[in-house]
Amino acid sequence: MSDRIVLPSRRLFLASTAFGLSMWTVRGAFADELVKTPSQTEGPFYPNRLPLDTDNDLLVINENITPAVGEITHLTGRILDAKGNPVKNAVVEIWQCDANGVYLHTADSGQKQDKQDKNFQGFGRFVTGSTGEYYFRTIKPVPYPGRTPHIHYKIKKGGKHLLTTQLYIKGHPGNEKDGIWRGVKDARQRDAITVEFAKMKESKIGEVAAKFDLVLGTTPEM
Repeated sequence: MSDRIVLPSRRLFLASTAFGLSMWTVRGAFADELVKTPSQTEGPFYPNRLPLDTDNDLLVINENITPAVGEITHLTGRILDAKGNPVKNAVVEIWQCDANGVYLHTADSGQKQDKQDKNFQGFGRFVTGSTGEYYFRTIKPVPYPGRTPHIHYKIKKGGKHLLTTQLYIKGHPGNEKDGIWRGVKDARQRDAITVEFAKMKESKIGEVAAKFDLVLGTTPEM
């Protein structure tokens, strides 16, 4: 299957700008607040067979009209270097299980074909812009057996791997029982990967939004 990087479509770009340019505004004294995003395990289910569609809309595969099941989530953020500078042209990859707790990887989906949501893309890519921003439309993560809800992230640039980590839901009761979440001993780093999934007041269908900035431990070559 194709492993090509799909740049964001105009439709999704327009959707992402609906949140306003303030999403990308750096707060005062931001440099003093930077916390390096901790590296975490890739886990066993990075897709071993990438889907034909690898864009940043995980709810709709190619031209299908049936969307994935789940709580629609608009996931935004920025990729920053160790000094707080935006990292442009970085490839952001995310992957997660579907609303039924099934990953795209054949070691998982092969055993749960009757449960798998065939309309969920399960994996997506986005190439960051000049301010390091990224945007995905996906579902709010759900628990997986033995794990609290989470979304996997991998950051690459110029063929180099920069970071692999995971994103968690702030306040979810499963976090304290999750060994990988608890394995981040620095409280500031743990807080940095645990974000709020907030209801969007303007949404009539119960959509949520989450903002996750990732701070690399190095300054990659531009």
